[in-house]
Amino acid sequence: MSFDIEVNKQHFDAEPRAGQCLRTYLRERGWFGVKKGCDGGDCGACTVHVDGEPVHSCLYPAVRAEGRSVTTVEGLASPEGELHPVQRKFLEAQGFQCGFCTAGFLMTTAALEAERGTPHDDGKLADLPRAFKGNICRCTGYRAIEDSVRGVRHTERPCAGKAVGKSLGAPAGPQVVTGTARYTFDVEVPGLLHMKLLRSPHPHARILSVDIAEALRVPGVHAVLTHRDAPATLYSSARHEHPGEDPDDTRVLDDVVRFVGQRVAAVVADSEQAAEEGCRRIEVVYEQLPYVIDPEEAMAPGAPVIHAGKGSEVRIARVENNVAGEVHGEIGCVEDGFADADVVYEDTFRTQRVQHASLETHGCVAYFEPKEDGTGERLTVRSSTQTPFLTRRALCALYDLPEDEVRVVAGRVGGGFGGKQEMLTEDIVTLAVLKLRRPVKLEFTRAEQFFGATTRHPFTIGIKMGARADGTLTAIRMRVVANTGAYGNHGPGVMFHGVGESFAVYRAPHKKVDAYSVYTNVVPSGAFRGYGLGQVTFAVESVMDELAHRLGMDPLVIREKNIIGPGEHLHSPIGEEEEDLHIASYGLDQCLAVVRKAIAEDDSAERAPEGWLVGQGTAMAMIATSPPGGHYADARVTLLSDGTYDIAVGTAEFGNGTTTVHKQITAGALNTTVDRLTVRQSDTDVVRHDTGAFGSAGTVVAGKAVLLAATSLAERLRTFAARHTGVARHLCVLGPEAFDCAGRVVTLKELHEAALASGAEEELSVDGHFGGTPRSIAFNAQWFRLAVDPATGQIRILRSVHAADAGKVMNPMQCRGQVEGGVAQALGATLFETVRIDERGAVTTAAFRRYRLPQFADVPRTEVHFTETADAIGPLGAKSMSESPFNPVAPAFANALRDATGVRFTEMPVTRDRVWLALDRHARTGVATDA
Repeated sequence: MSFDIEVNKQHFDAEPRAGQCLRTYLRERGWFGVKKGCDGGDCGACTVHVDGEPVHSCLYPAVRAEGRSVTTVEGLASPEGELHPVQRKFLEAQGFQCGFCTAGFLMTTAALEAERGTPHDDGKLADLPRAFKGNICRCTGYRAIEDSVRGVRHTERPCAGKAVGKSLGAPAGPQVVTGTARYTFDVEVPGLLHMKLLRSPHPHARILSVDIAEALRVPGVHAVLTHRDAPATLYSSARHEHPGEDPDDTRVLDDVVRFVGQRVAAVVADSEQAAEEGCRRIEVVYEQLPYVIDPEEAMAPGAPVIHAGKGSEVRIARVENNVAGEVHGEIGCVEDGFADADVVYEDTFRTQRVQHASLETHGCVAYFEPKEDGTGERLTVRSSTQTPFLTRRALCALYDLPEDEVRVVAGRVGGGFGGKQEMLTEDIVTLAVLKLRRPVKLEFTRAEQFFGATTRHPFTIGIKMGARADGTLTAIRMRVVANTGAYGNHGPGVMFHGVGESFAVYRAPHKKVDAYSVYTNVVPSGAFRGYGLGQVTFAVESVMDELAHRLGMDPLVIREKNIIGPGEHLHSPIGEEEEDLHIASYGLDQCLAVVRKAIAEDDSAERAPEGWLVGQGTAMAMIATSPPGGHYADARVTLLSDGTYDIAVGTAEFGNGTTTVHKQITAGALNTTVDRLTVRQSDTDVVRHDTGAFGSAGTVVAGKAVLLAATSLAERLRTFAARHTGVARHLCVLGPEAFDCAGRVVTLKELHEAALASGAEEELSVDGHFGGTPRSIAFNAQWFRLAVDPATGQIRILRSVHAADAGKVMNPMQCRGQVEGGVAQALGATLFETVRIDERGAVTTAAFRRYRLPQFADVPRTEVHFTETADAIGPLGAKSMSESPFNPVAPAFANALRDATGVRFTEMPVTRDRVWLALDRHARTGVATDA
């Protein structure tokens, strides 16, 4: 039969495969603006128009598009390149961060705009929660998307040298809104093979045999890899500057599986379908072993030993007790402190597993390419990663490869949130490429993202705090158990970080901590926004409110009485390992003042339905502006032959906005405009080294390296201009395109030519380096007023206010977006998100529709306020602000619930049914906790 489909005014006659969806059909023909986010019609990232109607192309059979006209995001603009009005509005409001979901929102909005004023107009544009019920954004918190639809402009066009502090639009914005930004798999690789993974059905088992004969008979299968093909080397999937921070407890493919979903074998084939069929035909014989999924049981004598045979040489703290890492410390004597207290409160708090849910799943494509000098080939790995350089280092160590033989590059990354500070696909794909010498791709499905990637660490925090009658704290004691899952990637670090700043933010003469990171036979935990602080802050800030209630004090007053002040030393019982941490600027008092003002002026309670319970609550948090132990960044700024500048940095862009900030910093230092700057980034070919885009380091570490390079280049060019013109150096003034040397204008292009002619090429480029220490502190405070329906447990947020101490705010629009996105993600974790497991540790929520992400209708507008501070350490006074907004949200919400209902909720998430059950029990028995 003949087949014809029109896509963006072009005709295609290739018939789709049996059962092929429209999304894959379009992507196979180069329309990469159509994204894969969920595999199930839940997220909307794949939305296209079919005869003008928006459809989720992952559900739409390609064969149904025969004879129809399909428009993707690439086809919205006019043939002359003029942006569609919706694209322009999203660009001007910057209605995106990572941008992976943006095509879906654009296509949905454009379709609704086309219906406006027609008989088909059903008013959805006036009701955006209904309009966007099929679209999910994980980054923005939706306010920027609403502003885009409404035509609110936020971007500015700063003049030369004045970019810092302005709302500069993202450099990749035009590409994001036109669907031409290139994410990990938005490339065509000739001869590409596809990998699929066979995963364990058992929580703990030894592999006795693997029969791959039938799998190899599947047409199109090229290889089946098992533990016999994998190196015996132990490593950690976690990526840190210092690999010794994590236990080396992992193999590429192991003969012992430790959780349901662990990879057992890999099949490489011409197509994903053939690879999947190959996986189905592999026969594995297992010896099932005892397993344990509760961390307290895992530490008990006689529990199954999950990593038997490993020990201190791979940095497992106590293998026989399944303890990956632990920390114990005490300042003063907490028992004396409790004896001195007039009131003591003790409780146990629990936080759940949360999925990062970045819309671009984990994955990579690897291949050999010719070296530039023509001396052979080298391996290139294109990956959705936050850590290109650390991933290269790990691959070279694992396969004994020289670093100059391996290149790791990240395209634009579709969300991270810490989840891509791991090596979860690059290792197994590299094994296949080394064996086959062919390009190989592995892209996780959404289900694999739930059971084959990582989650936030579930924490159990037993906490006891004491205070005198005037509110002065006397003692803080915590026992923390973090469930690291089957492997210890990030386990000790998350545990350590969680009990650091959470202790240090309050003064108390007596502090004690006992913390454990514990192995269990469940999906591994990993790095997640806040890196343990969100979990522990939930407990600390909840107890601070309980002390205030018992003392009859204003919760703000008890905090103000006990918080550390400017210039004070940070005291934590975890020891002296954070001696490089300083309060280099202080805005916590301003954060609390914002909350106090919001409370005083608030009238949102008037909007509560009759009969609902109304309450308000506050929480605050402190976080280091970058990770401990050194976080390194190299940068290079170069004057190019056309008189523009090139910025080379190693850090990745995934909606964190570092590309924008780096251009703003450079434009200021070189007194130029941002349109005269290009950025090359997240590529191990670009600079010597970069630890990675995690720990909020993109601005304060990589940004400082960029600032050092740019300011040095400005000075070097001034010196050369003076020498070239014979004019005194102080009379040479650098402008956007030229030097004015006492009236003589020398263009930057002319200066470049003169440098080459005189053999002074070294004057045209400068490197900058920063090692991430010393470090400063950032502060945040969150306040909610909410209403609760006692008859149903339904909660309505009446008002949300967030105060952020970000130092010098480099880009207000962008920083506001980071705060709003952090609050929205934290609200998801507070209200409903949870990765559920069954009695065998298997994940049962491996799809968005079963997991429940915040949608447009779920997220209130958060009023964001920035303090007026300038940091003595950060570049131009800036501090980090990508992780920290998450941390105070859950306790502020729980404190507001406590104020409204009289019930202390000690476990996250506070789902509607849990709230109703607690209120019902409170009414019947008087019990004032949800435990």
